[in-house]
Amino acid sequence: MTTDQTMRALYLGILGLAIAGSVIVSGRENLNKTLQQAAIWLFIFLGVIGAYGLWEDISRDTAGRQAYLADGRIEVPRSQDGHYYLTLAVNNVPLRFVVDTGASQIVLTQQDAQRIGIDPGKLNYWGYAMTANGEVRTAPVVLDNIALGQIEDTDINAVVNGGEIDMSLLGMTYLNRFDHIEISNNQMVLSR
Repeated sequence: MTTDQTMRALYLGILGLAIAGSVIVSGRENLNKTLQQAAIWLFIFLGVIGAYGLWEDISRDTAGRQAYLADGRIEVPRSQDGHYYLTLAVNNVPLRFVVDTGASQIVLTQQDAQRIGIDPGKLNYWGYAMTANGEVRTAPVVLDNIALGQIEDTDINAVVNGGEIDMSLLGMTYLNRFDHIEISNNQMVLSR
C-alpha cells in the first residue's frame, strides 16, 4: 500500500469509528436493536460493494454473443466497452479477438500463440508494427486454419506480438475476406 492509500484507510477507519460510537451512544437504552440495525446496514453495504466488484464479470457473462445466421451472416453485438469481440477457432482452439480495423494484420498475443501450438520463444521477431504505445517487434506466422462458424479459411498470415498486449487483434487481412461488413444499431454484421 502506498502512503496515500494508508492515510485514506486510516481516515476512513477513524470516520467509521466516530459514526459507530455516536450510534452506540445515542442508542444505549436499546442497544440490541441498535446493533441489529447496524448489522443490517453492514450487510447492505457489503452487498453493494460485492455487486459493484462483480459487475464487470456479470455483464461480460450475460452480454450478447456472436450469432451465426442460417444465411451465413454473423451478427456481433457491440460490447459495453464499445468494442466488437469475436471468438474464432484457430488451429481448432477457440481464441477471443477484438475486432480492430486499425490493425493491418491478425496479431496474436504470445499467450494465444502458445495455446495454438506456436512457441513464441522460438520465433524470429524481425518485423515492426506501430501501436498506440509505440513501436513493437513482431514475428510472422502462418495459421493452418481459422473457423468462424461455418466459414473456414486455411493458411492465413498473421503475426505474434513481441510486446505485451491484452488481447489478440483481428485485423484487416482477415476482415477483407468478407464481402460485406456493416455496423449499425450497436451490431456488426459480417457476410460472405
